[in-house]
Amino acid sequence: MIPLVRVDNRLLHGQVLEAWMPRLGATTVVVADDEAALSPLARAAMTLCVPCEIPARIEKLAAVDFAALADSTAVVLLLVRDVAGLVEATTRGLTPARAPLLNLGNVHFATGRRPVTPSVYLTGEELEALKRLAAAGFRIEARAVPTEAPVGLDELERRYAAAR
Repeated sequence: MIPLVRVDNRLLHGQVLEAWMPRLGATTVVVADDEAALSPLARAAMTLCVPCEIPARIEKLAAVDFAALADSTAVVLLLVRDVAGLVEATTRGLTPARAPLLNLGNVHFATGRRPVTPSVYLTGEELEALKRLAAAGFRIEARAVPTEAPVGLDELERRYAAAR
């Protein structure tokens, strides 16, 4: 089962391990990211921070079997680096039935991005992609940690428009 797909530039780090994993009851973490999968240093750094009893996999996005993760008895937290990775995952088999909740946790500032939360900055194209994902049946929220109130897509759109 995949209760949450998290978009976070940092991928696997302390906030995920200490806040999200316990809140979700996650027993496995999967990082779906080509750059991390191809970097021995990134793989080592991420997997070294995970307690040995929690399986952690870092795979190229194309190698992730979303159906198998969703059908697994394990509770899987799935991490992707950015909205583009999220969109690609949906073209490779991630569906709302397999993972209904998409969480924007941390998307760094970059040229052309506007703040929608203190830790999430989006481009117009990313916002449009999120709207398409919502129309396909995914629930979209933004929040850094589970104790924060989630910010829904309508509010993200309002904040984006106000951030001109």
